Amino acid sequence: MIIKLHEIKIKDIVKGYVDNQEEGVLGYNGKLNIRPKYQREFVYQDKQRDAVIETIQKDFPLNVMYWVKNKNNYEILDGQQRTISFCQYVNGEFSINARAWHNLTKGEQDKILNYPCMIYFCEEGDEKEKLDWFEIINIAGEKLTPQELKNAVYTGTWLTDAKRHFSKTGCPAYNLAKDYVNGKAIRQEILETALDWISKGQIRQYMSDNQHEPDATELWQYFLAVITWVKAIFPNYRKEMKGIAWGELYNKYNKKKLNATQLEAKIKTLMMDDDVTKKSGIYYYLLTNDEKYLSIRAFTDSQKRTAYEKQKGLCPKCKQKFEIEEMEGDHIKPWIEGGHTLPNNLQMLCKDCNRRKGKK
Repeated sequence: MIIKLHEIKIKDIVKGYVDNQEEGVLGYNGKLNIRPKYQREFVYQDKQRDAVIETIQKDFPLNVMYWVKNKNNYEILDGQQRTISFCQYVNGEFSINARAWHNLTKGEQDKILNYPCMIYFCEEGDEKEKLDWFEIINIAGEKLTPQELKNAVYTGTWLTDAKRHFSKTGCPAYNLAKDYVNGKAIRQEILETALDWISKGQIRQYMSDNQHEPDATELWQYFLAVITWVKAIFPNYRKEMKGIAWGELYNKYNKKKLNATQLEAKIKTLMMDDDVTKKSGIYYYLLTNDEKYLSIRAFTDSQKRTAYEKQKGLCPKCKQKFEIEEMEGDHIKPWIEGGHTLPNNLQMLCKDCNRRKGKK
């Protein structure tokens, strides 16, 4: 991989500066993609933005920035917020201490325009080398999210179309699934979720395989299918449904015959069950039948000590005596059969007997 350090003056970077909002931001005479289409929006607060200009005015060094070369053009990997800050100031879009760009003397303007930015260019390298490097240098400022790092490596027609669906403010994916998935579209978190689901955790491989595809139709149709399936089998929305790994459940159970009415009846019962301490786990449980997702309320240490003393340390299954540390609290009537986590439903079993009972 070839990495070169360049010194580029602000006057060259701001040349041809244009902000097309969510259609992208360009500079460096049209050769620098400051913010690619549907990339994250400007996130600096006024204080951070002003600090960039004050740093330049005082001739203090800005943190080094990083560009990646794509054929004859460049794309900012790290330094987008700093670059937009000084471009906006030179463009007259805000003032500092009541002084806008047009209020500065020519000498003050020249000092800013001739300020040298230290920029590393990543000119060549395979995908893994680039991603490793990007992760290492992503240590300051408004850090890139893991998905933004991957986006910097797998740029192309496919990614541009994927961002159109998943990454801009009010994008189709956000409008469709904002109640079901976590994360912000402009920070690429909804895109990351969709990619994680469709690739079964192999996001890099999926992006590499599809990098030069003309569009991201497959990804969008998959995501649409997942959310449509969720809404069909669980039509009554509850706040606990947000953030569930719906794609993983869809991949395993979308062919299974499910009755929405019957599922809803079970959900109501489980939601009112005090022994179920993790209500979001109800949806996993109904599809997997695995009680671990419910985090069934455990007996307290006090309850277990009382039961142990009543049993005089004897395991009712094997009739052997044990220290309390060698025993575990067990529901006499299993939770699945309607048994609750109450003292009168507690027995202390030795660990071996409890394991054997659990396997039945």
